[in-house]
Amino acid sequence: MAWEGKAEEKERLAADAMAHVDHLYRLAFHLARDKDEAQDLVQETFARALSSYRQFAPGSNMKAWLTKILYNLFLDRYHERRRWVSVEAENFGQEEKSDYWERVPAENPGPESLLLIKELNTKIADAVKKIPEEFRAAVLLVDMGDFSYAEAAEILSCPVGTVRSRLSRGRRLLYRLLRSYAGLKEKG
Repeated sequence: MAWEGKAEEKERLAADAMAHVDHLYRLAFHLARDKDEAQDLVQETFARALSSYRQFAPGSNMKAWLTKILYNLFLDRYHERRRWVSVEAENFGQEEKSDYWERVPAENPGPESLLLIKELNTKIADAVKKIPEEFRAAVLLVDMGDFSYAEAAEILSCPVGTVRSRLSRGRRLLYRLLRSYAGLKEKG
């Protein structure tokens, strides 16, 4: 009987977690910058979440819990890869582009709108990829993941003030990278 209770808890957790799969994939793609790596990160996140389902407190923020698992997994892989692969080898070849925005349903946009949206999304994704990982994570969590500063701080295992600082610097870097595209003048 006790085992059945555990199985039911795991099934309930898995069902609830599936509501966050799109968010996790988008975050994983922006962190890893590779479609296959992002899929692996999400799959491993779910495997780890299910294996440690007892650590999740029912009623707490599942999205934040899963994001923290994904982010820690990404950091582990990132640090391991940096130990074994040179930066030049890591950037060798062409990066795959996400087809996420092509799959999002739109309300009858015209061809010009589709082209502009695709171009804008590509520019933003490219700019996000260029900022350092510590700032990119803060921007992705707060600005794109809709996490509060406190939730982002918990996920990143740092104080709220550090999240605010990283977010500010990350936004500034994105502004610098995107201002010419947006036709904005440099701030004085």
